[in-house]
Amino acid sequence: MQKFIIRSLQKIVTKKNVLQERCELVPYECDALTAFRALPIAVVLAETVEQIQEVMCFCQQHKIPVVSRGAGTGLSGGVLPCEDGIVLSLAKFNRIIAVDLQNRTARVEPGVRNISISQAVESDNLYYAPDPSSQLACTIGGNVAENAGGVHCLKYGLTVNNVLQVKIVTAKGELVTLGSQALDAPGYDLLAVITGSEGMLGIIVEVTVKLLPIPECTKVLMVTFDSVAKTGDAVTKIISKGIIPAGLEMMDNMTIRAAEDFLHIGYPIDATAILLCELDGTLAEVEQAINEVSLLCKEAGAIEIKLAKDEDERKLFWAGRKAAFPAVGRISPDYYCLDGTIKRKYLAEVLQKIDSLSDEYQLKVANVFHAGDGNLHPMVLYDANKPGEFERVEELGGKILELCIAVGGTITGEHGVGVEKLNHMCLQFSSGELEQFHALKRAFDPDGILNPGKVIPTLHRCAEFGAMHVHDNKLPHPDIPRF
Repeated sequence: MQKFIIRSLQKIVTKKNVLQERCELVPYECDALTAFRALPIAVVLAETVEQIQEVMCFCQQHKIPVVSRGAGTGLSGGVLPCEDGIVLSLAKFNRIIAVDLQNRTARVEPGVRNISISQAVESDNLYYAPDPSSQLACTIGGNVAENAGGVHCLKYGLTVNNVLQVKIVTAKGELVTLGSQALDAPGYDLLAVITGSEGMLGIIVEVTVKLLPIPECTKVLMVTFDSVAKTGDAVTKIISKGIIPAGLEMMDNMTIRAAEDFLHIGYPIDATAILLCELDGTLAEVEQAINEVSLLCKEAGAIEIKLAKDEDERKLFWAGRKAAFPAVGRISPDYYCLDGTIKRKYLAEVLQKIDSLSDEYQLKVANVFHAGDGNLHPMVLYDANKPGEFERVEELGGKILELCIAVGGTITGEHGVGVEKLNHMCLQFSSGELEQFHALKRAFDPDGILNPGKVIPTLHRCAEFGAMHVHDNKLPHPDIPRF
């Protein structure tokens, strides 16, 4: 069967575009969540939409699992291959098809890097707002699949708020357009359904994104605090005042030290935490906002408030935040990056509880996150070479996700569920809700060949996880910590 699959795929995309040797497959065995690995039968490097349609028709006919893949920068195992299936790479779909300056949109292929869109329209004083930390490498198709955010998502929204239209190839090989080039489209909002669907519903082959004017003025404040509670209080004060910064990011001491050692930015290495608050708009708006934010931070107990003196220093302040993940990677053999979202008012309490869990499991945790919208990214430091250590990391990670649920939050803000958070979907959603997810999946993919085994757990799995009772009475799991 394997030889038949490979020969058939070679007829569709040519022999050179079907990878089958182990040395060729290894680079595709995982995404940035390297703890989970598998090798597919083959990797298909499609070059045209028609080839993708033919590949999907063939795979649907023979019930062959298909995992679509972009740059592989995801952090939840969303593109983990199926050993009895293929990986469909979209790396060659890397063209910016058209830019419409009058309507401020760009049509791009899914393999276009996030940063490339802004670079292509910078001379026209435009940019694409969502900016994940991996924006130098991550691709727009993956951004749509995971509903990626970034430091500017507080003011300008996630990917779902910045995409107008998506073209997909269905499991049956049909080319379907969702959304519209206009601001609205008739019928059901299937564009929102496909955004964040993690490759479960279709293969994204084209995306139309919104472009925004580059603000007249952009300034960044770096605010230093001697306690996490004061930092969280400052965030609450800023948002409660009605001020919506372009970005409002928090880093704890471990992350500050790692970033400073990596890039030598001038971060205060003795600070318990720092806030990076970016304000943009007209010059008058920004100057007023700087004064208001500075006053609010002082009221919250800020030790020092530093305004970036020019554009170079503004970029330098953000460089440390953007490089937080690789910086932490320099101080530990391995780390496990989590992703959960909570209400802003619980920031201090949740971070204190994470600190307690860190002590309990004897595992260091570095924290960096989108403070403005409560999207946490705790990084658990560990050594994969130590027997049993990753299992402890997974258990600690699970406790942190349960903690997010306990305070009314969610188990993911932008990294997705993938294979990483399957069990915790059982805590987040009821059995009826999960069945609706399965029904939606069947409507798009009746044979279940698109990215199987991801995102939506079976009710049997939930029962094995011990969470079925949560579904029926909607009470919190008895093991979840409560405030």
